[in-house]
Amino acid sequence: MNTPQRPTLPPRAIVLAAGRGERMRPLTDSTPKPLLPVFGRPLIEWHLLALAAGGVREVVINTAWLEERFPEVLGDGSRFGLSIRWSHEGRDFGGALETGGGIATVQDWLCEDGREAFWVVSGDIWAPEFRFAPEAVERFVASGRDAHLWVVPNPPYHPAGDFDHEGGRATYANLALMRPSVCAGLPKGRRAALGRLLIEGVAAGRISLETWSGRWENVGTPAQLAALQGDSAPGA
Repeated sequence: MNTPQRPTLPPRAIVLAAGRGERMRPLTDSTPKPLLPVFGRPLIEWHLLALAAGGVREVVINTAWLEERFPEVLGDGSRFGLSIRWSHEGRDFGGALETGGGIATVQDWLCEDGREAFWVVSGDIWAPEFRFAPEAVERFVASGRDAHLWVVPNPPYHPAGDFDHEGGRATYANLALMRPSVCAGLPKGRRAALGRLLIEGVAAGRISLETWSGRWENVGTPAQLAALQGDSAPGA
């Protein structure tokens, strides 16, 4: 007799939004960087809408700087087709835990009920055409790797890049699929960087890379934000 297969649960996602955004001051003195508007919509909302379009139904957002503003602006997520959970690192741990610590702290929830993978995206980048595609999740799970990262050509402010890729250097786009194995050794509720673990994983072949060739901006300064808004809006 065939054993019925348990339905595959939709992956969950973490949107990283705890940073101070120092280079974006004075704008970030009163508004968290992920809530700054691009073409009339906060940066983070572009991701929330895209995650929902890709079949994600539950998201956790980690916060620290001006963290009370996020629920005020985003609510419970229902208007995006999502349920939002909060990891208030400022309130609970005294400050931002960095990327590794932020993920490790909520990883049990991200992988609850046998989920094998989760999406990771930084709330302060802008990639309006990126799809959080279910088929990408399926390919990643089948690959057996620890993570799959999207990379972009090195921007002017980061000319050395992060990884060797396709005969040159490339920069992590802050878009990824991950398994719990990536941050398994990191303690919950403590500051921990992720960059070294990603570099080691790529070198060991446990983490794969894929070039993202669509529009992508890591909006770092008020001048960059102003220049971006001077471009054509998506779909224009």
